[in-house]
Amino acid sequence: MNFSIEKESFLKGLARVQSIVEKKNTIPILANVLIEAESDHILLTATDLEVGMKSAYPAKVTTPGRITVSAKKLFEIIKELPEKEISFNAKDNCWIEIRCGKSVFNIVGLSADEFPYFPQIEKEQFFQIQSSILKRLIEKTAFSMSTDESKYNLNGIYLRALEDKGHQVLRFVATDGHRLALMQTPLDCSHVEPLIKGVIFPRKGVVELRKISDEGDGDISLGFMDNNAVVKKGQTIIVMRLVDGEFPDYNRVIPANNAIKTAIPREDFLHALRRMAILSSEKSKGVKIDFQENLLTMSSSNPEFGDAREDFEIEYLEDELSIGFNARYLIDILSTLDSEKIDLALRDQLSPGLITPTGDDDYLAVIMPMRL
Repeated sequence: MNFSIEKESFLKGLARVQSIVEKKNTIPILANVLIEAESDHILLTATDLEVGMKSAYPAKVTTPGRITVSAKKLFEIIKELPEKEISFNAKDNCWIEIRCGKSVFNIVGLSADEFPYFPQIEKEQFFQIQSSILKRLIEKTAFSMSTDESKYNLNGIYLRALEDKGHQVLRFVATDGHRLALMQTPLDCSHVEPLIKGVIFPRKGVVELRKISDEGDGDISLGFMDNNAVVKKGQTIIVMRLVDGEFPDYNRVIPANNAIKTAIPREDFLHALRRMAILSSEKSKGVKIDFQENLLTMSSSNPEFGDAREDFEIEYLEDELSIGFNARYLIDILSTLDSEKIDLALRDQLSPGLITPTGDDDYLAVIMPMRL
């Protein structure tokens, strides 16, 4: 196999697969990237058996062929080469010669025959979604994904197509048991059968989905095949294995009768929380919030460093109430929003709080209270 390629294009492709390749090296070939040279382009493929990616990049191919090579080492080499055309030559004994300017590298590869099969994408039910919309859906929910490996069915984002208030919507939900984030967008996916039942995208797949939605505008195609989700954008295909498990009934967690309501300026609330978090307990990150008539008072204390207190005016005409929350969880929620005000609905100091951006019915967050 022999081809030449521009450094910028090759480096971009290798950078994209670094987060996919298997870091633990349980199976050596999974630390490699598969390089396939065809007519006027090369294909780069990487997988960890949970998430796989294949992308095409323009190249001058002299001799077609296939080889695998360490993704990390190849990336490190290409990164340091001069900004010139790179010549890539794979020999019959799996040795690879890389030339650029006066630099010559000879590195060992592995036969492409050992590389895991990457499925052929042909018959899935696809639907289209704009990159900007997908990015927004992920940003506003991903922070609530669980990082506890034992709660495998919470280690990702739940996607479901359903009818809400007479409109077809696509809903994203994530929770770690302490907080929940839900975001939906008007989109008719009623023809995509897996989405009617609901599917769970794995955390690593969500990270790759976010990256691909960041790469310029344009539509992204999403589809399903066997127990995999398939993502297509331009010359890139991502295949991820769906989480095999039941997502909990999140509707039971969303408070329906929180009668105590208040409107809070989002920016003021966010910055005050960040200040209070500095002197909150290292372990619990708890802040106490007291509501009085048109006044919110926040306080935190840390036995080793001291305490802090701050108050500001809000719209509040209910009975006095004190409640504790994890400051970090509140900061995560408020940081993803862009509304001027948020509505906080409470029932009492022991029940979960409901946060919604003022005037936006498509987003909500639930946060469990803390005993302080």
